Amino acid sequence: MTAPPDTSDAPTDRGWTSPLAQLGSLKLKFSIVILAAVLLTFLLTWLGFGLDWPFWFRPIVAVGVALAMVQLLAHGATSPLRKMMSATEAMGNGDYSQRVAATSNDEVGRLAVAFNAMAAQLDTVEKQRRDLVANVSHELRTPIAALQVNLENLVDGVTEPDEASLAVMLRQTERLGRLVTQLLDLARLESTQTMLDVAAVDLFALAHRVRDEAMLKGAAPAIVIDMPDKLVVDGDAERLHQVFANLVDNATRYSPEGCPVVISGSDHGDTVLLRVIDQGPGIPSDQRTSVFERFHRVDHDRSQKKGGTGLGLAIVKWIVDLHGGSIEARANNPTGAVLAIELPKTTPTTAA
Repeated sequence: MTAPPDTSDAPTDRGWTSPLAQLGSLKLKFSIVILAAVLLTFLLTWLGFGLDWPFWFRPIVAVGVALAMVQLLAHGATSPLRKMMSATEAMGNGDYSQRVAATSNDEVGRLAVAFNAMAAQLDTVEKQRRDLVANVSHELRTPIAALQVNLENLVDGVTEPDEASLAVMLRQTERLGRLVTQLLDLARLESTQTMLDVAAVDLFALAHRVRDEAMLKGAAPAIVIDMPDKLVVDGDAERLHQVFANLVDNATRYSPEGCPVVISGSDHGDTVLLRVIDQGPGIPSDQRTSVFERFHRVDHDRSQKKGGTGLGLAIVKWIVDLHGGSIEARANNPTGAVLAIELPKTTPTTAA
């Protein structure tokens, strides 16, 4: 369920406020305005008769005063609509910073609050789009530049196609492949409705498959599995495999050689607790939440061996959320990081 929008930064109208602003119904407001206009017209007509005003002058005065009163009372109710028109035109030109002051509690006021929430969401999406383009461009530029330099040197005869230069180009190509794969994964996961192929998943067997794959890729640290041999949850086996693979890839990248990475799991009744533990430099306490954001990099040099794309943990969190679970980063004393996942044993078949 989506949380209600935060409208604390919405503008407030510090000008004149209609005395009908606290009423919660627009129809009631217009009924009161019409009734007041009729009564005022009658009173002014009766007053003009008592003061012996000319016959033709009485209706002019009554109608003029009634119209002025109607304009004054209706101004507060309709001003958000006029402001929304100008704000919509500005948003059409790409300015999503526009906000509308909610001056009443009726339908127009609630529409202004909803408009502000929509504008804030569009502003956030636009910022995320710009950040995504900038980050992807940066991530693509580095390996492409490295490949271009090496290929130019080979073509110009500056260097010979030895094993070292080919290995560098292979690593950059693999980095490009990981980035494209993770971007496609994010696009699929962020679709309106992501279907999960839910079945019984043996986490013990899944962890062993991930360990074997990591060792085939040449992971330097040993990978130790510490969990019961029958630890089963309902989930999407392919997505959960992706969770383990990303976490193990991070842990093996940052752990020093000779320091094993541990995949542990335990049964807690209706939930299962999974942990991937490394003995690397760890994650600072002020970044243990933001580390799951897209393209986030920890400040210290955790990526000294092989830089990641900054998308792996974002994908992991999205998959865990789809399964109705939670993930958090913890410290591993004395050194290292712990990525702890709590999964329910029963998972919904779809997630929005």
